[in-house]
Amino acid sequence: MTHTGESAVSQSRKPASIIAVDLMIGLVAAEALYYAFGMNTDAVLQWAVGILLAGLIAVYGWRKLQPIQLSAGRKGQAKITKLVLLDEDSESIKEWFIQGEVSLLIGKTTGRSEVDIDLADTEYASLISTQHAVLNYTSGRWYIEDLDSRNGIGIRKSNRSSAVKLESDAPSLIETGDMIYIANTRMLVK
Repeated sequence: MTHTGESAVSQSRKPASIIAVDLMIGLVAAEALYYAFGMNTDAVLQWAVGILLAGLIAVYGWRKLQPIQLSAGRKGQAKITKLVLLDEDSESIKEWFIQGEVSLLIGKTTGRSEVDIDLADTEYASLISTQHAVLNYTSGRWYIEDLDSRNGIGIRKSNRSSAVKLESDAPSLIETGDMIYIANTRMLVK
């Protein structure tokens, strides 16, 4: 069973300020071209302006196509690299490295189905559904979704003192420092 989660997360639109700057850059470039080739007859100036504008357009286009890098120093926006299964004393029992993945199924591996994050050998495995939840990476962020499990999923945000139970089939953003509760099993997002 594969879940992409892309339909649940809308694509972000450019802010109006970015669009305004893009339009202003285009307008200045058009005016420079008009001056160099429409009003001016100096061939050297025309070549210089042409080469300069071609270079600027190439650099500008290349920069616009580069993905936006989030600052790792800002809270909650550091790259998530792994999930850490914790015991009752908050000691690490097991880790799953998730960086580079797109979708991960959480639950219990059985003879009929296999999951990416297997909680079958945890203390509370009897409370975990075979296909309990899915983690999806889209638009540079991780989301978790309850797959209509028997005992649900809770999320405690890193800046909160209590967990919130997720609704089934409703993706929820997770960030570094958040705690995921699957039944009575705890996983720290790092």
